[in-house]
Parts: sequence; structure tokens; C-alpha cells
Amino acid sequence: MAQRRATIRRTTNETDIEITLDLDGRGVVDVDTGIGFFDHMLSAFGRHGLFDLTVRARGDVHVDGHHTVEDTGIVLGQAFLQAMGDKRGIRRFGSIALPMDEALVLAACDLSGRGQLHWAVDVPPVMLGAFDATLAKEFFIAFASNAALTLHVRELAGENTHHVIEGAFKAAARALRQAVEADARMAGELPTTKGAL
Repeated sequence: MAQRRATIRRTTNETDIEITLDLDGRGVVDVDTGIGFFDHMLSAFGRHGLFDLTVRARGDVHVDGHHTVEDTGIVLGQAFLQAMGDKRGIRRFGSIALPMDEALVLAACDLSGRGQLHWAVDVPPVMLGAFDATLAKEFFIAFASNAALTLHVRELAGENTHHVIEGAFKAAARALRQAVEADARMAGELPTTKGAL
């Protein structure tokens, strides 16, 4: 399988974001978004997906974190889509029920070419440091639509908002890690009957 890496930069009047992603890495992360809790989540995403991930994001955090979080999702999704290449020989699907202390989060994905998020996570409008907890959903909407993948994230149990959101990032990463892995039995073929993903 060819090297599956991508570097994407996106600059708007609100944000300037550059992301480098290697799908076949070791989980080496270097993240700086200016939002501490978000850095923590992206670091967990890279580590648990075994994706080497570098994120440099500068945004209008003096307003709030919305633009930075959403636009990082856009750029990470674009990098993920580019790094996947033609998707030949991959598993395509991945899923996990991941425990995070009292929280239990299910994530399932299909690298379908159809970008959509299905989110059933009860996140109250609270701040986790400088991170508005409701932005977790905005991140995953942007990521899934730009990576052209279907992603389900469902909270099965949980009380602590930090644990629930961290469980969601880790579960999504683990499911995606399964989905992008090489499947020797596919012998380089596309995992679809349609001839295209």
C-alpha cells in the first residue's frame, strides 16, 4: 500500500489551519489550536487511531472557539480523504464500544464516500476550560462531511461530560483505525460491489 499521507492548509478571515496526517503512523501527535481541551481531544484522536498528526490552528478564539473547532474538522476531514487515496485493499468498516470510566461510547464508521454524521450523545452546554462542549458535535459534522465518510457516535452510558467527549474522540479514532487498515483478503480490490467508493 502506498504512503497514505496528506498536508492541507486552509486560511479564511477567521482561521488559519495546517494539518499533516499519516494514516499509517504510530500515534505521534503535535497539536496546537489555542484551545487546551481541544488539543487534548485531537491528541487522543491521533494516539488511539495510530495516526501521526500535526495540527497548527490559529483562530478568532477571542470571539469563541467555534470557528477554530469547526474549521479544524474541515481540514482534518480533507486530509483524511486525501490520505486514503483510492481506498483499495482497506477494510472500509470499523466499530467499537469504548469505555471511559463511567462513560461508554459506541462509534461505527463506513468509508462510503458519503459524508454524514449520526450523533446521539447527550452533551450539555458547559465549558471544559475554554472549550464549549457542544462544539464536539460541530467538529465531527465537519470532519465526517469533508472526509466523505459515514460516522455514527452514540453515548451508551455516561455522566461526566469530559469523559463522554473524550470517549467519543477515542472511539471514533479506533473505529477509523480499523476501517483504514489493509485487509489482506481484499488483495488490493475495492471493498464494494459498485466499483467505486
